[in-house]
Amino acid sequence: MNDDRPVLPNVTVQQLDYLVAAARSATFAEAAAALGVSASALSQGLAELERRVGVELFEADGRRRALRPQAEEVLRYAERVLGQTADLARWARTVREGRAGPLRVGLIDVAAVEHHPAVLRAFRRSRPNVDLHLTVAPSGELLGRLGRGSLDVAVCVEPTQAGFTSVALLDEPLGVYAPEDVAVGSADGWGPWVSFPPGSQTRALVAAALRDRGAPFEVVAESHQPEVLCEMVRLGVGWTVLPVVQAEHGPAPLRRAVPDVLVHRRLAAVRRADGPPDPAVDALVEALLAHHRARPSGAP
Repeated sequence: MNDDRPVLPNVTVQQLDYLVAAARSATFAEAAAALGVSASALSQGLAELERRVGVELFEADGRRRALRPQAEEVLRYAERVLGQTADLARWARTVREGRAGPLRVGLIDVAAVEHHPAVLRAFRRSRPNVDLHLTVAPSGELLGRLGRGSLDVAVCVEPTQAGFTSVALLDEPLGVYAPEDVAVGSADGWGPWVSFPPGSQTRALVAAALRDRGAPFEVVAESHQPEVLCEMVRLGVGWTVLPVVQAEHGPAPLRRAVPDVLVHRRLAAVRRADGPPDPAVDALVEALLAHHRARPSGAP
């Protein structure tokens, strides 16, 4: 143990508040009224402050008590502490309201690029003290990070596994796309396919929907990146099923092989079921919901 360590006086913020009020007022009665306490409570609090500091702070001046010169240093300290405590209180309030602090958000690529960039920009403008960290990855990876506690919320394909709570944002249409030089016939002639890797929730949805149409699902190439799958289709490697908003926009849109939508996948804002309350997450989810309430289903 270090014997040179100074003994710290155990003063309270309330006692320091009493000192500042007494120094700024003509009488203790006036200071007590400003604080909303009794004159006796004020006197007892200041006496306890003197005892804990070990220095006499006031002296008699006629019928009033005035600060001693040696109290000036204590007064300056009190003003600094009260100012910093007020700053702390304001900061804590912004954190409680979700207006400050870190926020770790994961998004699948279509959510980050097509559906929600405007929401994220507006959220950052409205909450400049929120330290927004974005991660773009496939749904499975985002859910893994969410489960490990390295993300606060993820916008991804709605999970089927336990341990998560989700708020549905939109049902996204997926279309069937074929290379330009392929004649579109019956479903049993579709393919081969380029698709997301095994374990992908979207791939599972696609495989089930194709089975319902009687179409074989022979996968000859895989990628987590929709733009790579699009390029494989353009090169004639195979057919694919992708979100309409990704496949049919941009400078080289894909040709839809059949006019109707094959299947919809639900995108949701997902949190850990046992995660702590987070007002910043609540605010972001509400902004996402408001964005989709104002737009037709499936629109970016």
